[in-house]
Amino acid sequence: MDSYEFLSKSPAATSALGERVGERLETGSVIALTGELGCGKTLLTRGVCAGLGVPLRQVNSPTFVLVNEYRGRLPVFHMDLYRLGTESDVVELGITDYLSRTESGVMIVEWAEKIPSLLPDDLLKVEFEVLSARQRRIKFSTSGGRFGRLLEELQRS
Repeated sequence: MDSYEFLSKSPAATSALGERVGERLETGSVIALTGELGCGKTLLTRGVCAGLGVPLRQVNSPTFVLVNEYRGRLPVFHMDLYRLGTESDVVELGITDYLSRTESGVMIVEWAEKIPSLLPDDLLKVEFEVLSARQRRIKFSTSGGRFGRLLEELQRS
């Protein structure tokens, strides 16, 4: 399986989905989140971090600091590229250094569509579509082999 679609009917459902994902992640995982402002990217990230054992009080959107690091079962590098315009902005600020540290933990990138050529090929892409004030269509896809089992497990649960 190389894709999985989830219809979230509430913020709690989105967070719970993220937690299920986080519980199954392994070192070296990269998650690329895309979607409009307010669609649930940070909410899913909080769930993923909860699934990795990161205390929720520590997890917030790094919109102004660009990258937050959290300690859980695995180190988590949470990147938010909303304020950046181009891939060259990311390179100039040295944020690509975090991408080289991915093998030591988990990388979650919000607004990943801003740096497609800087991301690894084997990643978990998560696309959000706003259906209503509370409902979101969340599509997971992967082109590499790392996340196939994860998508199968999400489909079964």
